[in-house]
Amino acid sequence: MFVPGQYRQPDGSWIVDLLRGNPLALFVTNGSTTDGPYATHLPVIRDPQTPDEWSDDLSGATLLGHMNRANPHWKALESGTVALLTFTGPHAYVSPTVYRTTPAAPTWNFTAVHVHGVVEQIESTEETLDVVQSTVRAFEGEFGADWDMSDSVDYFRKIVPAVGAFRFTVSRAEGMFKLSQEQKPEIRERVQQSFTQRESALHRETAELMSRLPSAKS
Repeated sequence: MFVPGQYRQPDGSWIVDLLRGNPLALFVTNGSTTDGPYATHLPVIRDPQTPDEWSDDLSGATLLGHMNRANPHWKALESGTVALLTFTGPHAYVSPTVYRTTPAAPTWNFTAVHVHGVVEQIESTEETLDVVQSTVRAFEGEFGADWDMSDSVDYFRKIVPAVGAFRFTVSRAEGMFKLSQEQKPEIRERVQQSFTQRESALHRETAELMSRLPSAKS
């Protein structure tokens, strides 16, 4: 991903926060010359068996994901495959009317992280079940209501044979946080305020990130 210097994250925590807050990734691998690349939307979590502290570019981190084994993507996948996970965070359209100046051009503020790494397919039924249960724990704790899965584990065992789980060892990650850094401070403030006043949650989340930018206080 091409990331101009002004749009790079202020520190590594921005990448980690985006992944944790937006864990539905687009998993992309090369396909054949006739089929083209494969792309599957799927949830991704940090491997709970690994340290919680990540490097700024996530290198060495281990992620877990899973998809339907009936998916042609899974059937074409092999351990050792180099792959890409893309995560999209808050984003919003910027109208030139907010700038109150001419000439001007519309744009789109957005946040994204591309994670590069190597895939290892998990063939063991028990390990696959562990991935499913770990995913439930992670998302119930972050987004749910701490649902107790105890009474559903037997059901999980019935459906797990249809689940293809994998480990993803990260080689590097890059984040792009395009949040009007190219604009003058007073214009950035107008953009941020306009987002804050919108009903859209994405606009308000984008405004919150803009408020955290060190340059926004200059």
